[in-house]
Amino acid sequence: MTSVVSSPPRTIRIGSRKSQLALVQTYWVQEQLQKAFPDLTFEVHTMSTQGDKILDVALAKIGDKGLFTKELEVGMLNQEIDFAVHSLKDLPTHLPEGLTLAAITERENPADALVVHEKHKDKQIDTLPEGAVIGTSSLRRLAQLRHHFPHFTFKDVRGNLITRLAKLDAGEYDALILAAAGLERLGMGDRVHQILPKEISLHAVGQGALGIECRADDSEVLSLLKAIEHPETRDRCLAERSFLRSLEGGCQVPIGVNTEVSGDNLTLTGIVASVDGQKFVKDTVTGIANNAEALGTELAQVLRQQGAQEILAEIFAVIQRGS
Repeated sequence: MTSVVSSPPRTIRIGSRKSQLALVQTYWVQEQLQKAFPDLTFEVHTMSTQGDKILDVALAKIGDKGLFTKELEVGMLNQEIDFAVHSLKDLPTHLPEGLTLAAITERENPADALVVHEKHKDKQIDTLPEGAVIGTSSLRRLAQLRHHFPHFTFKDVRGNLITRLAKLDAGEYDALILAAAGLERLGMGDRVHQILPKEISLHAVGQGALGIECRADDSEVLSLLKAIEHPETRDRCLAERSFLRSLEGGCQVPIGVNTEVSGDNLTLTGIVASVDGQKFVKDTVTGIANNAEALGTELAQVLRQQGAQEILAEIFAVIQRGS
C-alpha cells in the first residue's frame, strides 16, 4: 500500500518597508491574518525603498512613481515575497503588470493633524502668529494651507515621524502638519493638537487606509487577503484613486479628497490647487457606493471643466524644472 505524504502548509511571506510606522502596520496585518488562519505561517520580510533612502530632497522633486513601493513590487514579481503592505496613499494608481490591489483595510481617521511646539500649546492653526514656521513635505497640504494662511512660513520636513517630531521639539518649526492616522498607529495620538477640518485641508487619496498588493495570479493569497478587507473603506478609496488616476496626478501633487458614505450612497469631494494656493478648483459628486470608480472619473471630469488640467500642467512644469 502506497502512503501519501501531505505537503506542509505554505509559508506566506509579507513584504514591508523598514520604517517604524510601516512595520507597525505590517505586524498588524500579520496578526489579523494569523488569527483568521491559525494553521498558516506568515513571515515579515523588510526592504528599503528609494523614498526611505533619499531624505534630503523634497518628495515632489524626486518623483513619485513607486517611490515607496517599487522595491517591494520587484520582490513580489521575483517571488521573494507573496504580498506587500503599503500606506495606501503611497501606492500609485497604476500598478505594474502582474500585480493587483488585493485588499484595503479599515481606515483610521484620514484627516490631517496639527502638531505644535510646546510654546504654542494654547493656539489653534488660525491663531498661530504671523510668520509661524510650518513643516510639511506634502504639496497638497502646502497648497491648501497657503490658500488659507498666506501669512505663515512653510518649510519642507523629511525623515520618519520620530525624526520630524524631534525637529519640531528642538524649535526648528512652530508646528507640523502630519497624518492623524500615522500618529495614532504609533501610539502618539496625544501629539495631535488639532484635527484640521475638511474646509481647511482635504486629505490625501487613500490616507489612513492600508493597501495590500500581491501577484494577480496568486489565487490563494488573494483569497486570504479578502478576510481583512473593509468594504466601506474599499469603496471610498477606490473612488478617490479613480479620481486621482483620471486626473493623471500622483501622490505628490496638490490633489485633496474627502469621502463620506450614507447608506448606499457615497459622496466624493475633490480639490486641485496650485502650489502657491492662489488657484484652486473644488467640487462634489454623489452616487451609488458600489459604483465608486465611476464617481471618481465623474468628479475628475467636473474639475477638468473648471480648469484643473491647466493647474496641474503648471505644477508638472515647475516640478520638471526642479524649482
